[in-house]
Amino acid sequence: MTDFPRPTTVRTNGIDMSVYEMGPKDGFPVVFSHGFPELAYSWRHQLPALAAAGYRAIAPDQRGYGGTSRPEKIEDYDMVHLTDDLAGLLDALGLKKAVFCGHDWGGIVVWQMALRHPERVAGVIGVNTPFFPRAPIDPIVAMRAMFGENMYIVYFQKPGEADAVLAKDVGKTFRFFMRKNGITAEEFAKRPQNERNLELVHALQSDESQWPGELVVTPDELQVYVDTFSRTGFTGGINWYRNFTRNWQLSETLEDKVNVPGLMIMAEDDVVLSPAMAEGMERFVPDLEKVLIRRCGHWTQQEHPQQTNTAMVDWLKRHFIA
Repeated sequence: MTDFPRPTTVRTNGIDMSVYEMGPKDGFPVVFSHGFPELAYSWRHQLPALAAAGYRAIAPDQRGYGGTSRPEKIEDYDMVHLTDDLAGLLDALGLKKAVFCGHDWGGIVVWQMALRHPERVAGVIGVNTPFFPRAPIDPIVAMRAMFGENMYIVYFQKPGEADAVLAKDVGKTFRFFMRKNGITAEEFAKRPQNERNLELVHALQSDESQWPGELVVTPDELQVYVDTFSRTGFTGGINWYRNFTRNWQLSETLEDKVNVPGLMIMAEDDVVLSPAMAEGMERFVPDLEKVLIRRCGHWTQQEHPQQTNTAMVDWLKRHFIA
């Protein structure tokens, strides 16, 4: 199991945040934002690599996760709170600016940081998650119309339901999620629509022996997630999804423009966040570089850590002196 630092706790935006750090205190800071259902631990391969390159690598368990506070109200997990948490993290650490790097849901947060707190953002790295401009309609309405009620994001809107399914057998939940695809994105695209509706919560309840692919984590690494989510449950993380409509409403006056350097790391076979979603990003992120990691599914920084690290460090060294 990769060595991972012990956390410290900082006070930010009204919550206690558990934070993991590696690297010199005077190194240029890079803040890592994890996705669902993950933790700061998801960046265990990146923290030592960036620290070795001279950067101050900082990974929090975010609001609702791990050792960080889990507020009760659903609206306490909206994008204003999530981005204010990271701005407050910089305040707590005495930092003016940082590069923000995010995967999955964390990717949405870090691109939004550049819109909501531009004075705190030196650059943005999206891992799998591109910059999404504001949708013309409520995204939940759009996803429900396109994929149906059982598409996982739509299903997550029902309070308590998915939370209970995922918590019923936490080990099985993580064996389901933390897998290589077992299928390429090209093969997935050829499947009939009813097999492409991303009904993940329902698929989780199927016979485990029929699941394709293999785990992207070791048994010890898997156990870190299982132990943590057995203690915390999944509601905090799912509450991020329950703010899609609210976030859309709150973003009406924001300009869809990222005015700092950006790096987009794409995974060839991610069927949820496909490389095709990053096409045209340059309209919103003019100073953008793209890197494609081939034969890689959704869990990029855990599935192909060396390639992910190389892409990050190469880009960082050309833009930000450690």
